[in-house]
Amino acid sequence: MVAEEAVRKLALETEKDPTPYRLEWLKKGNEVIVSQRCLVTFSIVSRYKDKTWCDVVAIDACHLLLGRPWQYDRNVHHDGRNNTYSFLVDNVKLTILPNLGDKPKPSKGAGQNLLAKREFIKEMRDSNQVYVLVRKECTPTEEAVPEAMKGLVEELSDMFTKELPEELSPLRDIQHQIDLVLGSNLPNRPHYCMSPKEHEELRRQVEGLLSKGHIRESLSPCAIPAFLTPKKDGLWRMCVDSGTINKITVRYRFPIHRLDDLLDQLGQQYLQS
Repeated sequence: MVAEEAVRKLALETEKDPTPYRLEWLKKGNEVIVSQRCLVTFSIVSRYKDKTWCDVVAIDACHLLLGRPWQYDRNVHHDGRNNTYSFLVDNVKLTILPNLGDKPKPSKGAGQNLLAKREFIKEMRDSNQVYVLVRKECTPTEEAVPEAMKGLVEELSDMFTKELPEELSPLRDIQHQIDLVLGSNLPNRPHYCMSPKEHEELRRQVEGLLSKGHIRESLSPCAIPAFLTPKKDGLWRMCVDSGTINKITVRYRFPIHRLDDLLDQLGQQYLQS
């Protein structure tokens, strides 16, 4: 089995499962309906590379779960006492061992282990002393702005608003457009597979942008999909997959301004004002 999140982020193609079924133990909450499958290419270290058909489900435990069908096809032997899986790869026996948390700890000075939460808690209980390195996120404040730059920041405060304006900026003298290569086939791609929660979030963001006038209903013969990616603060960022459009876009070449010259001009204008 493969997680929906992994299929979406890797842009893997899916197809309808010929024998759909239901599961009630892979995800917290309601039962899981399995109706899609995907051909996944994976590797275990650098010695073993393989591809297998996986059912697409919303898994909380992992991204890829190799079950009994894969074990049957590869004639995998499971050692229950040592929790290992062994099979032949090009007449060479390959054994999959448990993670580092189940292995004997190396002697002092032999190396370091990155522990999972369960092993970390066990280590805390077994050790007399525990040292923890805590990373604290720093947020910029007004005191972080240099004294010489406070006047410029206050003067341009209207350019750094927390909320987007309710309308687009006025038309400028130069209007940009995307020119496509003549004779190119216009892309028309279907949207990505999403969960009901993601569909609802995407609909909310699109309706919000429509109400503010930032976007409008498309009348273009091209169709490119949009998808969501999680942000660090737990919210979702909407992204548009423009890869197919970029391949047929006319590239216009022009010299890039020198950053040091721009900074010199900005500093000169600030001193004159």
